Amino acid sequence: MDVSATLWVLTIVGLAALIAVDFFIGRKPHDVSIKEAGIWTVVWIVLAALFGLGLLVFSGGQPAGEFFAGFITEKSLSVDNLFVFVLIMAKFSVPSQYQQRVLLVGVLIALVLRAIFIAAGAAIISSFAWVFYIFGAFLIYTAWKLIQEARADEDEEEWEENKLLKAAEKRFGVADRYHGTKLWIQQNGKRVMTPMLVVMLAIGMTDVLFALDSIPAIFGLTQDPYIVFTANAFALMGLRQLYFLIGGLLKKLVHLSYGLSVILGFIGVKLVLHALHESGVHVPEISIPVSLGVICSVLIITTITSLMASKKQAAAEAAAEVTQEETEGAPQDSVEAGRPQA
Repeated sequence: MDVSATLWVLTIVGLAALIAVDFFIGRKPHDVSIKEAGIWTVVWIVLAALFGLGLLVFSGGQPAGEFFAGFITEKSLSVDNLFVFVLIMAKFSVPSQYQQRVLLVGVLIALVLRAIFIAAGAAIISSFAWVFYIFGAFLIYTAWKLIQEARADEDEEEWEENKLLKAAEKRFGVADRYHGTKLWIQQNGKRVMTPMLVVMLAIGMTDVLFALDSIPAIFGLTQDPYIVFTANAFALMGLRQLYFLIGGLLKKLVHLSYGLSVILGFIGVKLVLHALHESGVHVPEISIPVSLGVICSVLIITTITSLMASKKQAAAEAAAEVTQEETEGAPQDSVEAGRPQA
């Protein structure tokens, strides 16, 4: 897809305007309601759909298909990343009214980091075709790692600060409580970080790790930097609202990691096949319509099986609780029955 410098500038300006509107609406700290989160989630999805339709009309079916496949993949990976955001918010005890500000800054950091990663990835791919082998192998490894993590005991999962963040806290010091949305304060004559800045840094550093699997994944669907960037941008820009909308639903998506492992493994195989094809080996390549169909099917099946498993587990826990109450009440009932009547 031939993208002019003018179109790049207009796209970046348009996305910046949307971010500004989002920031203006959420500038005042408040608890985000389900209604508010739902409305804005729909708005972002509609905007992404309109952008994809625009690509279909002006550039054809191939770029549009690549955009939708990339957008859906990045959005599904973003949902998995929300699990980590929940752990970070809990680790730092972020007040609910400040969580949207933390997420907004986290999304901005993610956009900047991914823009850098995308530029670097596009440059490497254009010069070294063999990098597809590395991307493919990395995604297959990530898929296996996701399966291993899904099998682990999720109840014991806890986010741990990395060494860089601990070093920053030790160097500058951290205030003992939140001071609104302030990032720095004066405490005992010394300028120290607030917990708000620490949690923003934590999410920003985590975004770097997220980009390590999401960028190779979307490059496995398209090598067009413009589509890679816009698909990532639209997937991330609705992440803040999605966090509040499905916060309670996250725990019910028990099979999401398995579904994402299948998607990443599939894209990894697609990348390896593409690399072999580029090397002159006659192997079949997976088309975008097939990729889009596989991704959507896996996500739908994963969601359905997750909800069914969660419902079954909830029913089993409720039955166990009733049985326990009956067992605990049985001796008391027996004593009462054995007493002589007055």
